[in-house]
Amino acid sequence: MKAIFTGILLLAISISVYAQPESKIDILNYSFNLQLSDASDTIIGKAAIKVRFLTNTDQLELDLTSLAKGKGMIVTAVTRDLNQLSFVHENDKLVISVNQKASDTISLVIYYKGIPADGLIIAKNKYGHRTFFADNWPNRGHNWIPCNDVPGDKAPVEFIITAPQHYQVVANGVQVEETNLDNNLRLTHWKEDVPLATKIMVIGVADFAVNLAGTVNCVPVFSWVYPEDRVKGFYDYALTVDILSYFMKNVGPYGYKKLANVQSKTTYGGLENANTIFYHENSITGDRKNESLLAHEVAHQWFGDMVTEKKFAHVWLSEGFATYFTILYFENKYGKDTAAQMRKKDRQEVIAFSKTDNAPIVNDEVTNYMDLLSPNSYQKGGWVLHMLRHELGDSVFWKGIREYYSTYTGRNADTGDLQKIFEKVSGKKLETFFRQWLYTPGQPKLNITWKTDKNKKLFITVKQEQVVSFVFPLELKITGTSGKTRLEKLTINKKEETFILNSPETISSVVADPGVNLLCEEKVTRIN
Repeated sequence: MKAIFTGILLLAISISVYAQPESKIDILNYSFNLQLSDASDTIIGKAAIKVRFLTNTDQLELDLTSLAKGKGMIVTAVTRDLNQLSFVHENDKLVISVNQKASDTISLVIYYKGIPADGLIIAKNKYGHRTFFADNWPNRGHNWIPCNDVPGDKAPVEFIITAPQHYQVVANGVQVEETNLDNNLRLTHWKEDVPLATKIMVIGVADFAVNLAGTVNCVPVFSWVYPEDRVKGFYDYALTVDILSYFMKNVGPYGYKKLANVQSKTTYGGLENANTIFYHENSITGDRKNESLLAHEVAHQWFGDMVTEKKFAHVWLSEGFATYFTILYFENKYGKDTAAQMRKKDRQEVIAFSKTDNAPIVNDEVTNYMDLLSPNSYQKGGWVLHMLRHELGDSVFWKGIREYYSTYTGRNADTGDLQKIFEKVSGKKLETFFRQWLYTPGQPKLNITWKTDKNKKLFITVKQEQVVSFVFPLELKITGTSGKTRLEKLTINKKEETFILNSPETISSVVADPGVNLLCEEKVTRIN
């Protein structure tokens, strides 16, 4: 999702976003008709929303930021079948009076206007030109659109944007209309039929240079960049053609009708808006050094966008997947040594982070979702997938990934759903694996000692120094004085245990985890 902790961009984010209760409604469709102007930052909106109720209720509650200190939205009317509905809009909630039973479906229209406090960034770009860029993640969309701002409620969306003619508009889905209007205005209509979470709904309004970089299985890949960055931007973003091809071949069908890579004012390194990825302004360098950023965001089109976490507590299903699938892409293109170095770097970041924030990956206690943008969700989540692959083998791992994607594409999933899929395809019980790596803080801290005796027996003692014991395979590279090496695989399931191995020659060294396949801290010492 956000390539903040991939080493690509380290921006200070001070946005405050907080947890919300479970939804009582299911949005079936959004249509946002918005008027934008160069005269002011005020937007004028008309939102047509179709809702299905999950419980009996006399109130429909939507998220929409209230007016405060000159910013926020003012609702002027709410109608149903042209009839006015009463409503209250305060504390960032729009509460509309209804009288509905569970399974009822209604359509309503909300008329509103205001200056967005957040979510829609209205600002000059690096070249001094005025722009409008949505930036919804995690639940900031309600700053400019009325919505059910949770990842578990996905719906098709269309944006009908009226703006001065000098702007071009990009958004989710396919463009179905572009019409010049009176007064030097232009109407642009984009429509996405695939259900989306609000976190990945987006518009971008700016002066753009647009290029068709290529097509992959009939999916067009576009680059939308500032005109000043036309040459470098088209060159850099064209890498996504090959990246898209890799994920199509290895994960499953691409779920959308286009892929647009957009230079933008996003506050993140990259933001994986469905089929309309936003990258930060300085992502264009002309030397393609941001390949890992591109791979990360494209991977999200499968994991995070098409398959979306039910709740933000399970955001590793988005970020951990995008992190690891970037490594898999690099492994395929540049080799296993490159992938091992990437895992090693990620492991160092996880260990360092755990010393200051000892929390599990799946953490329901987090209420400020920005706190989830950490090595716990990204690098540690990626490491969990690598260890799962290492334990089950490549064939079963990829079978599980494809099964998970095909089962939940267009839907929502949580960590338990992923576990069930891998248990099904592997025939193994994975409760211990998932519990210790995803619901237990930290990782193994190993103190490994070894010695030999006169009978050429090798004694290896493995002590887990962290609070909670883990169960895991430990690989050791054992080298003799002749220079010959062998790989030993031990199963560790106790706090401390000693293994006795036969040795055909005197041992000169023992190296733990030579293949970089275990998330752990380790120290190996020879004793007399």
